[in-house]
Amino acid sequence: MEEPQKNDPTTVGLEEEDPLKSTGPQISVSEFSCHCCYDILVNPTTLNCGHSFCRHCLALWWVSSKKTECPECREKWEGFPKVNILLRDAIEKLFPDAIRMRFEDIEKNSDIVQSLAAFQKYGNDQIPLTPNTGRMNQQRGGGFFSGVLTALTGVAVVLLVYHWSSRESEHDLLVHKAVAKWTAEEVVLWLEQLGPWASLYRDRFLSERVNGRLLLTLTEEEFSRAPYTIENSSHRRAILMELERVKTLGVKPPQNLWEYKAVNPGRSLFLLYALKSSPRLGLLYLYLFDYTDTFLPFIHTICPLQEDRSGEDIVTKLLDLREPTWKQWREFLVKYSFLPYQLIAEFAWDWLEVHYWTSRFLIVNAMLLSVLELFSFWRIWSRSELKTLPQRMWSHFWKVSTQGLFVAMFWPLIPQFVCNCLFYWALYFNPIINIDLVVKEVRRLETQVL
Repeated sequence: MEEPQKNDPTTVGLEEEDPLKSTGPQISVSEFSCHCCYDILVNPTTLNCGHSFCRHCLALWWVSSKKTECPECREKWEGFPKVNILLRDAIEKLFPDAIRMRFEDIEKNSDIVQSLAAFQKYGNDQIPLTPNTGRMNQQRGGGFFSGVLTALTGVAVVLLVYHWSSRESEHDLLVHKAVAKWTAEEVVLWLEQLGPWASLYRDRFLSERVNGRLLLTLTEEEFSRAPYTIENSSHRRAILMELERVKTLGVKPPQNLWEYKAVNPGRSLFLLYALKSSPRLGLLYLYLFDYTDTFLPFIHTICPLQEDRSGEDIVTKLLDLREPTWKQWREFLVKYSFLPYQLIAEFAWDWLEVHYWTSRFLIVNAMLLSVLELFSFWRIWSRSELKTLPQRMWSHFWKVSTQGLFVAMFWPLIPQFVCNCLFYWALYFNPIINIDLVVKEVRRLETQVL
């Protein structure tokens, strides 16, 4: 029988490694072969069942089957399979030439490269918690966070029942009812919504039984004289400006979240979901399609002029809006580019007087989404995938545009009850879901550091 050559990359004699074992058997490549490709193991990955495969073979199997199970015995694997470092180092030391040739072949095969990238992306999306780390995190914070989530869910349910049962119907009345048909009580309701200062004139309007038709005929001179006697020029100007808007529209213009939802149910639902996935596209949509009624109040709230009257309430400030200055645009564009969720939080903060709990939910949600966006950018940076950012942005834009067009086409067929469920879910329950996502991201980062 002919002896193997010393330079044969597929066979290694033990006597070369240890002269004391010169009589021992020789090791061949077949003893380290993959049961998928039947070639030498490259980056051997050992599953829970004990079987080992080339990493690219396992990736090809996963891409084609989408199953998280062993290709040989079909036992499910847990977590994300890792490279067996000890086995890999041993094989690369015993058969360096064979491994080098295998690597060259793998790098030339585009299908293998794509499969490995997809498999690694799938692994990165998993939570790499070892059993001990998982138990440690559960003991350290699981109970606390579950309690917080339960409490917030309870608050969200209470707010949902409250708005659904009472307040929404009250505000829907005026934004859908012609001003000429308003009763005296409805005129007072409209007046009070202009700000806390309007309560000074409530009794005067009630005593004169000012209904919608009479309201449309009142002038500035009549407001300044008895029996109304509105001596404060700022209050008088605010009432007249809002009255002009009412005359133009024929109904009460929306002045808060619930009225805006009642007038624009589809747009409000779109903007609420855009807050989570596409805040920049949502603000661009407001600029292009709802500039006067929504975007102008928004930019004047988050980027106010220095001469704005700080003592006035939020509704009064937004009655007289001018075109933004260059300073306002500059501040807005900086925040829009780097901190879009901060814009939402600042806007909600100014509406705390009107929407006490709802504004707090929006602020918390904006903070959580900022943290999640930071984690996303960190993940792209750590994987050296910055070059893929333009492609990701274009794909995201195309996805959002397609979904928006699809919903717009079928919007008339969607029941109002379903729209309300989606709206309140996004408003009150998305922050609770985002808390859980942030906790998972923090745990993932802790695991990577450890």
